[in-house]
Parts: sequence; C-alpha cells; structure tokens
Amino acid sequence: MESFLILCSIAFALVLGAVSPGPAFIYVAKNSIAVSRKHGLFTALGTGTGAALFGLLAVLGLQAILLAVPSAYLILKICGGIYLLWLAYKIIRHAKEPISMNNDPATRMSFSQAYRSGLVVQLSNPKIAIILASVFTALLPKEIPTYYYFVLPILCFFIDAGWYSLVAMALSAEKPRKVYLKFKKIFDRIAGGVMTILGIKLIFGMK
Repeated sequence: MESFLILCSIAFALVLGAVSPGPAFIYVAKNSIAVSRKHGLFTALGTGTGAALFGLLAVLGLQAILLAVPSAYLILKICGGIYLLWLAYKIIRHAKEPISMNNDPATRMSFSQAYRSGLVVQLSNPKIAIILASVFTALLPKEIPTYYYFVLPILCFFIDAGWYSLVAMALSAEKPRKVYLKFKKIFDRIAGGVMTILGIKLIFGMK
C-alpha cells in the first residue's frame, strides 16, 4: 500500500510537470496542426520516450553525476539550448510558407521523422532529468524496490505521451487547424519566439 501511494505521489508530480508548456508542447502542437493528427501522436510518442529515458537516468542517479561534474551539465545545457534556437530559426524562417489542405505536408514528414522530432526535442532539455531526479529524491524511500527501476520510466512514458497525445487530438481537430492555417505566419512567429526564449533561458539559466 505504501509503495502504491508513493507511485501515486510521483505520478501526480509528473502530471504537473508534463502539462506545463515547453518546447515539446510547441512541437507536438505544430506537427498536429500543420501536418496531421497521426504525426502529432507520433511526436507525442517521441516525447514520451525521451521522458522515459530521462526517468531511467534520474532513478539511476544522473543528478549526482551531473552535480559532481558541473561542466558536463553545462555542456548539455548549451548544446540543448543551441538546438532549440535552431528549431526556432526553422519555424520562423518557414512562417510565411503556406500549407495547403491536401496531403502534401504529410508527404514531407514521415511518422518516424515525427517520432524523432519529439524524442530529440525532449532530450534537448537536460533540466528535465534534474527535475525528475529531484522528484524521485523527494518522494522515493531510501531503499528503492528493484521494480521501481522499471516502473518509473514506464510511468514517465505514459504520463508524458498520454498528455501530449491529448494535445495532438485536441489541436488537430478541424476548427483549430483552420484557425492555424488562416493565421499561420503569426502563430509560427509566436511559436518561434517562445522557442527562442526557451533556448536562451536554457543556455544562460545555469543555476
């Protein structure tokens, strides 16, 4: 019973973290609206996989390693921030390009590419691993049951992928899609601007 309550507490904390907007939200939303619902769902699977990997690293003690070697965390943050800035540049650069309502956009992105985009965007932010490690440190017992090493990454995957699947389903509906297509240039520039801020914050928010 105690183990179940601990897992419920961790799950609640992970849900709160997943629903807070970030780079993953922007990319899931963009692929869902601009390409297709299925592409958004595959992007969500990619973000979920990234969350699971970070969850596994967190429970294995990544936080202790990064705190012991600050330069490693610094390098990861800078590389991740640069990647987010590159994504922002791509979004803003193509903001003026129209998207037709036929299947052309989908042919330019495969499902595997959508999955990889979600995975890489998620992995570009190493702060997620630190946040997960903090949650685990605060809520896990001193003696961690062996099965937690399997359950926690799976929990991270289903919460993250589940939330972003809901986002993909909602934003790929006909009305949001039509609104996006009508104001694509504005929405893309806003998304690119937010992504730029997140990238800069990741690089310079060293603490």
